[in-house]
Amino acid sequence: MKKIILIRHGKSAWNNPFLADHDRPLAERGLRDAPKMAKRLKKKNLIPDLILSSTATRAFHTAQLTQEVLEISPKCLNPVEDLYHSSPNTILKYLRMQNDHHHLIFVVGHNPGMNDLIEELGGNLDNLPTSGQFGFKFHTDSWKDIDAKNAEVWFVDYPKKKA
Repeated sequence: MKKIILIRHGKSAWNNPFLADHDRPLAERGLRDAPKMAKRLKKKNLIPDLILSSTATRAFHTAQLTQEVLEISPKCLNPVEDLYHSSPNTILKYLRMQNDHHHLIFVVGHNPGMNDLIEELGGNLDNLPTSGQFGFKFHTDSWKDIDAKNAEVWFVDYPKKKA
């Protein structure tokens, strides 16, 4: 069985109108919520073999905060430029390329791609909020075979959800 947890980046700062979208940092709320959500993962003992992250500042910082809270090696954190505002097909392409020795992979990215992928895989969620998490299990032993036919919704969590 393969498992993924889609993580939307933490809330980003909009206080510099001249900053390129790719370079926007986390806002105070993002800096608070990303570690809070990582602690929830740690409490459930959900430790990834690999974290794939968009290279956007807000996404990569969210991934770094998650990696630090979970106390896993920074070598497990893989920035992927193509995950910046990616489509569901691009996210799936990178997941399907992974080595089968990985069992749990986190993907840190953006909407609308995350919402679209959740829907494509059979999930039902209006909007994955910032710092939100959506987990899927795939009934297959190979990443190259993951798709909607073998996907099962695992869980959804977000900062304002009661734990």
